[in-house]
Amino acid sequence: MSRRQLVVGNWKMHGSRPANATLLDGILQAGPFACDVAVCVPFPFLSETAATLASSDIRWGSQDCSAQEQGAYTGEVSAAMLHEFGCRYAIVGHSERRAMHAESDQLVADKAKAALARGVTPIVCVGETRAQREAGETEAVVKRQLAAVIHTLAHCAGEIVVAYEPVWAIGTGLTASPEQAQSVHALLRAQLRAASGAHADEMKILYGGSVKPDNAATLFAQPDIDGGLIGGASLKAADFVAICRAGH
Repeated sequence: MSRRQLVVGNWKMHGSRPANATLLDGILQAGPFACDVAVCVPFPFLSETAATLASSDIRWGSQDCSAQEQGAYTGEVSAAMLHEFGCRYAIVGHSERRAMHAESDQLVADKAKAALARGVTPIVCVGETRAQREAGETEAVVKRQLAAVIHTLAHCAGEIVVAYEPVWAIGTGLTASPEQAQSVHALLRAQLRAASGAHADEMKILYGGSVKPDNAATLFAQPDIDGGLIGGASLKAADFVAICRAGH
């Protein structure tokens, strides 16, 4: 089945108003693209990003989302707030948040549920560490992480985007080979199919982990890789545009 691919830039904790304006202008000038394109930006930049991209085909999103609807949760940002800014996507469960903020599989699932309830599509990240891969635990780890989301979302599980990001390949310059990435993507799609039926064949599973202009096309050509969640390369317009052009 031919799925329209999606390329999402994850700016992480980078950016400034002048730098963002230059970056977004470079992306806009290069479009339109054959795939869907989005940028997930730090919370303070959502308003300007939304205004800059409002009349374009480029979508925008956040890098996190609270599991709570509202209340005394200092520093948190709710899905309702994101929806007000026109956010299409919210990244949840990124490995950096799982590691640095001790986010559990269940919390990630709760965040995904909160986002969907407000019409924001969660990009649910899963992935194994180097130690887990070397111990032969890749399959068990990613299936456990995704299972929590499937169980919590029930019949809504088919509405998410999944991103496979091997932790050992994020910001390290290492990249899973196309065959390694495809193997895990096929595993995840089979897990989604068991939960969501044929709808799983329409769902997008992205690859993230040192995707660059010179390896994007080979990765995106794999049958179960539907685009990428791009970190460092999304901060340079020329690199991000080249990756977007590799999508279809």
